[in-house]
Amino acid sequence: MRSRLYTFIFYGVIFSCSSCSTIQYQTLFEQKNSLADTSAATSATTNLNQYRIKPQDILQVRNLQNVQFIVDQAPVSGTGNSSNSGGSSLGQNYQVEENGTVSLPVIGHVPVAGLTRAEAQDTVENRYRKSLLKDPIIELKIMNLKVTLLGEIKSQGNYQLIKDRTTLVEVIGEAGGLTDKADEKTVKIIRGTERNPKVTMINLNDIRSINDPKALLQSGDIVYIAQNKRAIRNDGISNFSTIFQPALLIFNTALIIFTLSRH
Repeated sequence: MRSRLYTFIFYGVIFSCSSCSTIQYQTLFEQKNSLADTSAATSATTNLNQYRIKPQDILQVRNLQNVQFIVDQAPVSGTGNSSNSGGSSLGQNYQVEENGTVSLPVIGHVPVAGLTRAEAQDTVENRYRKSLLKDPIIELKIMNLKVTLLGEIKSQGNYQLIKDRTTLVEVIGEAGGLTDKADEKTVKIIRGTERNPKVTMINLNDIRSINDPKALLQSGDIVYIAQNKRAIRNDGISNFSTIFQPALLIFNTALIIFTLSRH
């Protein structure tokens, strides 16, 4: 009888311990040995206005002076590299092809790969001026640039970078702000390649961080907001309680069975 009782207690404790799950993102990006802190290095920072267009990028093109040549008469079928983006007020989206060109209505294929957004905008504007429009005013945006927000943010996910200069504070605001568990003093911006990731630390408690060049976001950045010490402590207490209560219940049950077995 006692051997069965000890077996019951043993498996009960193992089960209660294994049932405690770990919050995944609480320890995400905490491996300091594999990630170098580059908060003091700004020379490698590249603003979006220096981003070079690549094949597969999505461009939104609008003629602010005469939208019909860009939107209303734009082909929506054929090569498959254009699609509606919600009406004439939003312009038309076009995908850069593998050969580095984008196919636009009337003027055809325009080479844009390797150009910045401003350079591509000037190129498209000049093409329309030479072949069709007298004084075109072209607006060109790169629509697929984005950052990823994780951790103690009210709305985690991917966010588009439309402007040439988008700050960390702007994107956090778009995501609804930080949660009450957030550690605003150690916000991490992670960028670089998979083999050589770089980490920049931003202290949002410092008002100067609003204009900090390191807080300008690049496409592909991962912004991670960890929990503050109080939230980690409270979670630790909660996890201990999660383990302790089932173990206590098992112990009490075993004690009752042991007591009854002796009568």
